[in-house]
Amino acid sequence: MSEIKLAATTRTEFGKGAARRLRRADQIPAVLYGHGSDPLHVALPGHATMLAVKQANALFAIELDGKTTLAITKDVQRDVVKNTIEHVDLLIVKKGEKVSVEIPVTVVGESAPGTIHLVETQTLALEAEATHLPQQVEVSIEGAAAGTAITAGEIELPQGSTLITEPETVIVTITVPQASADDVAAEEAAADIAAAQSAASAAAAEDA
Repeated sequence: MSEIKLAATTRTEFGKGAARRLRRADQIPAVLYGHGSDPLHVALPGHATMLAVKQANALFAIELDGKTTLAITKDVQRDVVKNTIEHVDLLIVKKGEKVSVEIPVTVVGESAPGTIHLVETQTLALEAEATHLPQQVEVSIEGAAAGTAITAGEIELPQGSTLITEPETVIVTITVPQASADDVAAEEAAADIAAAQSAASAAAAEDA
């Protein structure tokens, strides 16, 4: 995973007023913590940070006072109305260590004709190397028939990852669209009625 470089500056003012001033200047308040160090309160470039956090489990190289610190996103606080970023929590990581993360599930392939797939669980909890975090987990449904349920334990994980989610957790199910199921039931009922009518007609002809 390539590192996303962000130039940070130290924050010396705190509170809602200071945070608003930072955001007006296209900066985002953030805190760096982890590895027993005191939390570092910093300001990050607004537009670059907004683009960076769109990438799942991105690895950041935070440049501050001539030093570079590797970190991953632990929490992003957003304005619920404007959907703008208000604050970012970053966890300091080291090469070689493992961390627990949520990885988005991506479905690949096509299930059997006439079926659809439903994603029951959107993410998988994995333990992976902090500086090589996967950005997604692919779940193949190629040719899967109706009634198939793919669990977490059946999914091939990215190299170096360990599953934390319970293996029995259902991730994707394959089913027949409800309209199709209703059509099939209606056709079967019509066939039963037709068969009954045919049998009744045959019996009436014999009696005659």
